[in-house]
Amino acid sequence: MSKVRVWESTIDESKKLAQAEPLDMLEGEGPETTDYTVTVDESVAYQQMDGFGASFTDASAWLVHHALSPELREELMRKLFDREEGIGVSFLRQPMGASDFAWRIYSYDDVEPGETDYELARFSIDHDRQYIIPLLHRAKVLNPDLKVMASPWSPPGWMKTSGSMIGGTLKPECYGVYADYFVQFLDAYEAEGIPIYAVTMQNEPGYEPKEYPGMIVTPEEEARFIREHLGPRLAGRKRPVKIMCYDHNWDVPEHPRAIYEDSEASRYVAGTAWHVYGGRHEAMSDIKERFPDKDVWFTEASGGEWVPPFRDAFLDQMKHVIRTTRNWSKSVVWWNMALDEENGPTVLSRSTCRGVVKIDKRTGELTYNLDYFTLGHISKFVMPGAYRIDSDTYEDDLETAAFRNGDGSNVLIVSNRTKDRKTLTAKSGNRSFFYEIEGEAAVTFRWDADG
Repeated sequence: MSKVRVWESTIDESKKLAQAEPLDMLEGEGPETTDYTVTVDESVAYQQMDGFGASFTDASAWLVHHALSPELREELMRKLFDREEGIGVSFLRQPMGASDFAWRIYSYDDVEPGETDYELARFSIDHDRQYIIPLLHRAKVLNPDLKVMASPWSPPGWMKTSGSMIGGTLKPECYGVYADYFVQFLDAYEAEGIPIYAVTMQNEPGYEPKEYPGMIVTPEEEARFIREHLGPRLAGRKRPVKIMCYDHNWDVPEHPRAIYEDSEASRYVAGTAWHVYGGRHEAMSDIKERFPDKDVWFTEASGGEWVPPFRDAFLDQMKHVIRTTRNWSKSVVWWNMALDEENGPTVLSRSTCRGVVKIDKRTGELTYNLDYFTLGHISKFVMPGAYRIDSDTYEDDLETAAFRNGDGSNVLIVSNRTKDRKTLTAKSGNRSFFYEIEGEAAVTFRWDADG
């Protein structure tokens, strides 16, 4: 008799991605009377998954590299990137230069005030070589399937109307050199053995921060940059690099739609990158249905004080794990991989964000936050290259997402969004299994091809 393996997290924190006793996979349809029936249909496949993870921001990488002992650092890297010892993180979204979570504001081509560098003679990724790139190397050893995408929070200040990485817009005369800046970055990282899978032009182009790097980019400006500069440059590269557009919240779908309606820009764009902080998950499906040749990636969701742990944040993140993938996303990506006891390091006057892990830089103590376990419910079990397959879901009651891995194994993720213990029968082909799930708990089931 085949077995179904089970991992569960409960709202009382007594179980955090804890492996339970395996279930029997039974011939036939199972019990007739359960609260829910979930049919997993392998014959109906949707998007192919790229991976799941977070970001080694400057802050995160510094903490992991400097604030942990070598032994604890290696333990953390294994628990992040190794699928057997940890959760098998397979996707990183890396800032190109400083973000809000950095020790200082920097780009890869900083010059003195009033100076420019159109030849990019001063371009250098030496900053990243100190502690970011060594961690990426180790991550790739632990998980060779790892994909790395890159997003800038701002061009170098001399390319902008503000003369600073804070505020301003990209000067029209700097569109070409900014595209060259991308190429220099891609070449430099590839020379370090870290090929970049995809880029976006701008993190959160609809928001102009007052304390950290950022830039307003209209859809027309992004389309022009891609159409006339970035797209043609990347199209000529030996190693393909995808361009994702937008990289912002669900509440402004007009932005990616405008880019796709520009046929010359659209032909260079692989799909849309989306964030969590406004709108509804269904915006991703709306754009996908209108532009079916464009893919979907969910590239940022930070945990933070605005959704307090444990219960509220746990339910919120499990909702994103399930609903983003059910709305065509090829990825699930949290934000900072690690932050300290003060939610930093950061250039912000006050940070309310939470990392996947917390590192106390005074004591070197390491804490795995709830974000680690919610991410683990998908990243540990769904391999890059897997396809999402059809499964019944009951919105706001018992929500599910199902996947078929390349090795033939099936994965079913279930979130009980009610406070009551529920019973479910899961059907797969002519087999089934039965489970009782605690109120507000999450469970991942995995069964192999022969079951």
